[in-house]
Amino acid sequence: MNMLLINPVAIAIGTFEVRWYGIILGLGALAGLLLAVREGKRYGLSSDFFMDLLLIGVPSAIIGARIYYVAFKWDEYKHDLLSVFKIWEGGIAIYGALIGAFIAGILYIRAKGYSFWRIADICAPSLITGQIIGRWGNFVNQEAYGGPVSEDFLRNTLHLPGWIVDQMNVQGTFHHPTFLYESLWNLLGLILLLILRRQKFLRAGELLMSYFIWYSVGRFYIEGLRTDSLAFHGPEWLASFVNGLWSPMTVTFEPGYLDPAYGNIRISQLVAILLVLAAVAIIIVRRATGAASERYLDPIINRKTGLPADAGPEETKAENGGEEHGAERTEAAPNEREKTKGHEDETND
Repeated sequence: MNMLLINPVAIAIGTFEVRWYGIILGLGALAGLLLAVREGKRYGLSSDFFMDLLLIGVPSAIIGARIYYVAFKWDEYKHDLLSVFKIWEGGIAIYGALIGAFIAGILYIRAKGYSFWRIADICAPSLITGQIIGRWGNFVNQEAYGGPVSEDFLRNTLHLPGWIVDQMNVQGTFHHPTFLYESLWNLLGLILLLILRRQKFLRAGELLMSYFIWYSVGRFYIEGLRTDSLAFHGPEWLASFVNGLWSPMTVTFEPGYLDPAYGNIRISQLVAILLVLAAVAIIIVRRATGAASERYLDPIINRKTGLPADAGPEETKAENGGEEHGAERTEAAPNEREKTKGHEDETND
């Protein structure tokens, strides 16, 4: 049988190699950046603001992803500390990436004088877009796949194209394309987020929480199919609880093998459950305490100047006691823009 095995190296010049995995992750980051820049312009945020956020967030995400992975695989690294830094050999975790990116993002956003919740809401669709694209890097590398499955299931039940089915043949055994399951789940999530962010009822921070809820639900069920999950030994009642939540999947799927000697609870599944509970709790508490008084569609205020993010040079100087005039406001916030347009229409009539 002729199997399609994609070469993970896209470009090789001598000993220098550029891998498809890096290219795909870069494309995911670029797509997310463009999406955030476009939405940010509606509120007067510059493209440089998001470019700097990306330049800070990406390396922080990589460091966080590596630390997270190594922490749960410490027995494999403690006798060879230099291998901790060999990230090109694989071994990163998405939840660690999120932790690293969010820590850097909080510091940067607050330094710029903006509310973390408002900026994070704008970036939520960008995060899930990066994951939609980034998962295809796992496809090229033939990694992060699920348990064994029949070729017939992939071709005739799921009706997947041959180039995907063939790449899921790992050393003679076909596997669940969990990368594809997660990519498609996140695509649906992106559509949901894009719809939600135009709803008047949405409060600050709730688009980010919606992202966490959607992604975590999908990750919980897809993770149960994988054979490479990070795991730990936990109490049997917790393992039974997690397995019970996953049990509806057994109607169609078999769970991925998890070596009992390695652990009985998949870390990503437990984290997913905790994230869903935390996100729901944050939405409820912020609404109940009045902390979510701002709505997603409200202008974004810079807390250092007290002005909207789209305030032009003239307004900024007036606020600071400056005397120079003549600069025009470049773009109004969503609500103010509509009022301005309405006034112009009346004048033209």
